[in-house]
Amino acid sequence: MSENGSSHKGALLGWVFSAVVILALAADAAVDLFFPSLIKAEMEATGFAVDHAGLLGMIILVCAILYAIPRTAVLGAILTTGFLGGAICTHFRLGELGSPPQLISLFLGMLAWGGLYLRDQRVRVLLPIRTPIG
Repeated sequence: MSENGSSHKGALLGWVFSAVVILALAADAAVDLFFPSLIKAEMEATGFAVDHAGLLGMIILVCAILYAIPRTAVLGAILTTGFLGGAICTHFRLGELGSPPQLISLFLGMLAWGGLYLRDQRVRVLLPIRTPIG
């Protein structure tokens, strides 16, 4: 397969990975913004006030939008993985090591950077998986 064909397939796969992340973040933001009663028990169990759900939803939505726009995708990935890392730490603090929220956050963070890596040549140059010898 030609280099162009393989890079096109990689970019397409990167957008698929990125779409999963964007949709997951948008769904989470929508629940936080419009249906905070659905997450009341989880918010209280993790030590967050339910009235902060709207603010958390806005933060998640901003992360998703920045990540979705190619020009700001790197900033979006950084902010998204920072937010997901906070979620992982919250559950770690509660003694929930390896809990579904932690694993989902880890998976989404990996998908975010994997998708960005596959769809953006600048990221591949900045973070090479391998470098040529010589």
